[in-house]
Amino acid sequence: MGDYILLAVSCILVNNILLAQYLGNCPFLGTSKKMETAIGMAMAVIFVLVLAGTITWITDTYLLKKFGLEYLRTIAFILVIASLVQFVEMFLKKSIPALYAGLGIFLPLITTNCAVMGACLINIKEEYTFIEALVSSFSYAVGFGLALILFAGVRERVLIARVPKPLQDTSIALVVAGMIALAFYAFKGMA
Repeated sequence: MGDYILLAVSCILVNNILLAQYLGNCPFLGTSKKMETAIGMAMAVIFVLVLAGTITWITDTYLLKKFGLEYLRTIAFILVIASLVQFVEMFLKKSIPALYAGLGIFLPLITTNCAVMGACLINIKEEYTFIEALVSSFSYAVGFGLALILFAGVRERVLIARVPKPLQDTSIALVVAGMIALAFYAFKGMA
């Protein structure tokens, strides 16, 4: 049990998929202008990443490795992730149309979100067991969501602040993201 807690803390804080490994920056910058959109994207990524992490682990272990088809890993993982994103997109369109409209183009971009694919590939590279892959997938997604929500909170305040003209919009967002990444870097000594 202690190993799973250590793995979760490591994935959320120490090796944060977004701030320490720099994966998934496009939706990070694109959906962080409003807190509601950031929370919606975080929930969508959690759902997709947990399912994608478990399904890709099962696909790799019981299909690709069994038949010596490891070279098809990327294609197989993209198909799994794309299918899950389509499911989330259909669900949000029917159930929560306001969130669906708020996420806009960034919802289908979860399919090509390198954070989702990266976490799935890390699970395979580290040779995690099924439970470890489940814990790490969930933890990477929570870490992504935590960073996104923290960034959205700071960014909402920055948008109403007086920022020098050369630093407005994306420039100040990247500066703020760098500062948050430095704060997360302080966790490096933990695990």
